[in-house]
This record gives sequence, structure tokens and C-alpha cells, in this order.
Amino acid sequence: MTLKVGDIISFERSFTIEDVELFTKISRDEGNHHMTPDEQGRLVVQGLLSATLPTNVGGDHNVLARTMNFEFLRPVFTGDTIRCTVRIDRYEKDQRDRNAITASFQCENQYGKAVLTGGFAGVII
Repeated sequence: MTLKVGDIISFERSFTIEDVELFTKISRDEGNHHMTPDEQGRLVVQGLLSATLPTNVGGDHNVLARTMNFEFLRPVFTGDTIRCTVRIDRYEKDQRDRNAITASFQCENQYGKAVLTGGFAGVII
């Protein structure tokens, strides 16, 4: 699928306790809130783990990211279902004749509350 300006790409994911445990080992982000379940048995998902959601578009479309920015608005917990909506804001040839892309995104939990917003830019390889 060739991307174009205005395209909207949406997908959902739920993070598990196992996801958080694996990311903890890889990242060494061992804050108590990532290691100790709350009263409902949930862990707080690491911010950078939740930030992998919009990178799904990069993986699906061979985007080599140049910049990424994130604003973490509220915690994501294990078991939450997060819907990520990515909008293609720019898609054109750059000065090196590569396809350059700029996109913005918003991620919301199952209650419709925004948890993460931001954007990324890069080139298609």
C-alpha cells in the first residue's frame, strides 16, 4: 500500500504483564510501578513500551525514522486496550529523491482517554 497525505491508519493493542516484564529486562526500567502490581493486579506499562505503538506504521511501511516526539498524557496499564490512530501529514520526495514522510498520532485507552500523542518523520527505505 502506498501512503498518501491524509491517510489514517488505526490499530489496537493490549499490553500484558509478560510484555512489561520482558521490556523491563531489556530496558532496565525497573521502577516500582513497573514491578509491583496495583490493587487491581495491573502494572504500569513503561512509557517507551507504549511508544512502540506508532512505530508499527514504520515497520509496516519501511520508515527509517529521523525524528520522533512523544507526549505521555496518562499511564497505560497492563490489560488496557490502546487504539493508536496515525495520520500521514506529509509524503513527498525529499532533496535526495527519497520518499519523505511526516505523521502525527494519538493513542487512546478503552475509555476514550488520550494516553499518548506525538509525531514522527523519516524516509521510506
